[in-house]
Amino acid sequence: MSGFRERYGRWAVIAGASEGVGARYARAMAERGLDLVLLARRRAALDELAAELRADTGAEVRVLAVDLAEPDAVASVLAATDGLAVGMLLYCAGADPDYTPLLSGPVEPALALLRRNCATPLQLCHHFAGPMVERGRGGIVVLTSVAGLYGAPNMAAYAATKAFDLVLTEALWAELRPHGVDVLALVLGTTDTPALRRALVRRGTLDPADTAPLPGAATADEVVAEAIANLPNGPTRFVGDQLREFARRLGLRTRSEAVATLARHSDSVVAGDS
Repeated sequence: MSGFRERYGRWAVIAGASEGVGARYARAMAERGLDLVLLARRRAALDELAAELRADTGAEVRVLAVDLAEPDAVASVLAATDGLAVGMLLYCAGADPDYTPLLSGPVEPALALLRRNCATPLQLCHHFAGPMVERGRGGIVVLTSVAGLYGAPNMAAYAATKAFDLVLTEALWAELRPHGVDVLALVLGTTDTPALRRALVRRGTLDPADTAPLPGAATADEVVAEAIANLPNGPTRFVGDQLREFARRLGLRTRSEAVATLARHSDSVVAGDS
């Protein structure tokens, strides 16, 4: 555990930390000796998690309630982390709660996804990677989705932003690896998180009282375990044997065939990446 802190540095910034994968990753980092800056919209959830992690691990934990789709979000994050030697960045905000055709409503929600999933992670990676390169160590993990591999109905903006995240992160891996910085694009399929459960309840496909594990879904703990195990390898990790096989089979088809396949399976492969 002490070697993990020596490899990456003292501070971890975790975007989307209030629940699900982000909260589990925060705990994993604290257990490995890192201090934390937790980012999410819900201050109460962040405060509760921070108190638990302080008590359980002794980590120093700071919280910032921020909507990462807002124009001043990055400025707020930079101010909250000023002077900290950030050696780990996890970006897992950006789930799509709507799952509707692009033309079914106003364009503003899609633009908010664009800011949250593209502009903000780009700026944060640019800001934190520079000092990591100077120190010759650090780690960046960006959660993306199988939805970003091909287009699919009801996810036009979401899938497009996740494609951006995937390509951005793979390119950063190629650029930063020679400087000692580990970069990983973590590709999720169906992931059993509170965000996905809320979305399924809204769609009428899950009973609110049903607490059984979602069939075929990865758990947040499994996602975090694969992230940590594969962070030194990069540039890309598909989470779970089922998703890896699904992606392999898609890759054997033409893009039009793959789009049609993903359209048929879109309900079951949407990632709840927060």
